Amino acid sequence: MWDFDHCDPKRCSGKKLSRLGLIKDLRVGTRFRGVVVTPKGVDPVAPCDRSIIEQCGVAVVECSWARLEEVPFAKIHSSHERLLPYLIATNPVNYGKPWRLNCVEALAAAFYIVGLDEPAEILLEKFGWGHTFWKVNSGLIERYRTCETGAEVQAMQDKIIAELESDYDTQRRQAQENEDNDLLVPNSNRQRVSLGTDSNGSEEDVGSDAGTDEEITDAFGNTILASGSGASE
Repeated sequence: MWDFDHCDPKRCSGKKLSRLGLIKDLRVGTRFRGVVVTPKGVDPVAPCDRSIIEQCGVAVVECSWARLEEVPFAKIHSSHERLLPYLIATNPVNYGKPWRLNCVEALAAAFYIVGLDEPAEILLEKFGWGHTFWKVNSGLIERYRTCETGAEVQAMQDKIIAELESDYDTQRRQAQENEDNDLLVPNSNRQRVSLGTDSNGSEEDVGSDAGTDEEITDAFGNTILASGSGASE
């Protein structure tokens, strides 16, 4: 990995892998012969990249999503720069957000997509939350594995996103219809839903001042944040 020290060392997945001897640091300007997962890539990682990864490995850029403009990507050299397709982060910092994968998730994703499950699992098992990555993303990864080239993975991603948007619109429409139906029922015996009581014994209504992110369920049964968006932390 190219590490730009943007992250808290105690929370940085890349630094933890380094301490465990599972990843090597690269100096800026060093040329890497394997696949480099970077937000500046053009083609997504695809199963056809397997031979490159088997022979030369995978590298990531360890930096903050909020400080991408500080990274000298022009000095990060590889003939095989790749993007990751649509996947959901499960790390504690960006849980539920599409594309916001940290270093270990990015590495594992690349290994999984090309069919190298063992190294992906070796990396993820070093984190208490690591098993969740496959649990949340297995349906997506399996669909990417049916592809061969980067262009096919890109087309599959576009199809998946279109399905998710359609499902989201359907859920919003159904929720609105249910709300409208409730308003049409006079004197309905509605039960107040609560999360429990606070220290003063008063109830807290579900959704009261809960923030702006809305949770939805995608086509694979995963709960994601509707306002999430897709560099590694």
